[in-house]
Amino acid sequence: MNIKTGTMPAGLITCVLLLLFLASCTATGLTRGTPIERRQAIQDMRQEVLTQLYSVKPDTRAQIASASGYAVFSNANINLILASFGGGIGIVRSNGSDTYMRMGEVGIGIGAGVKDFRAIFVFHNNDALERFMDVGISIGGQADAAAKAGDLGGSVSGEAILDNVTVYQLTQSGLALQATIKGTRYWQDADLN
Repeated sequence: MNIKTGTMPAGLITCVLLLLFLASCTATGLTRGTPIERRQAIQDMRQEVLTQLYSVKPDTRAQIASASGYAVFSNANINLILASFGGGIGIVRSNGSDTYMRMGEVGIGIGAGVKDFRAIFVFHNNDALERFMDVGISIGGQADAAAKAGDLGGSVSGEAILDNVTVYQLTQSGLALQATIKGTRYWQDADLN
């Protein structure tokens, strides 16, 4: 706060607004309610995301059907100048059963903004799926731009193939321009499994 004028710097106001937006992204039915309500909200999110993915990239339907398993995550990410933080919740489907998961990420790089996005992981063999379930760590780089609110705006979303896992990312809303190196940790949600 500027003591002479009694006002807060614009950068601090922006950071506070971004943090509030991030909190609102993650304060949906995915993280609130009874375990039964949360499981249903996560399953609904999965179906919506898969429907969106199939409409944008129809060949993924066959890819997922023939995979050893797949995961769908709802994520929110905030990037403040040199640091990036994010969190989310999701579900892994393999052999007809579901495992509910959580995720958190931290990164370094240049960027600013908040992004609400969905990630779909397709595991092409059992080793890749087991490695994800056991280790649950991903380290990599990301560069993207997103400016989207509802049906307005656009985003650059991608597809990455690494070690028998294909990852698709669909941006839901947000405003972000970032180039980061980040580590992401995935773990089973003890409250929902």
